[in-house]
Amino acid sequence: MEDQKDPLVTSNDGLGSVRIADEVVSVIAGLAAMDVEGVAGMSGGLIGGIADLLGRKNFSKGVKVEVGEREAAVDLSIVITYGADIREVATNVQKNVRQAIESMSGLKVVETNVTVQGVAFPNESSDDASDEDHVRVH
Repeated sequence: MEDQKDPLVTSNDGLGSVRIADEVVSVIAGLAAMDVEGVAGMSGGLIGGIADLLGRKNFSKGVKVEVGEREAAVDLSIVITYGADIREVATNVQKNVRQAIESMSGLKVVETNVTVQGVAFPNESSDDASDEDHVRVH
């Protein structure tokens, strides 16, 4: 079973095989990126926007992965909080995503590319009494 060409297939000592879908790796990457201070959100383009309109949480929004047998490459599109150090936030995203994928899946992350798609500004006119930050993205 070692010579199989299927990505992410491992043998469990005669118990069968385990396969990890690309979507799972995307979700891990998206959640790890959102965990970094200074990331206001993910930028998912048209498909992510449609999922949001339908009221569905898309945890892989703004994430594209290429998964091989033992390696993965990740592209992320993020929105930065206004005032955050973009270089520091992007580097922290790269580190956090790599660590999360490698520890949870066993894949080696060969590259993590981060594209900053926007900046989230605090909303000046917040009439709500809620504690959530209100942002507008440019």
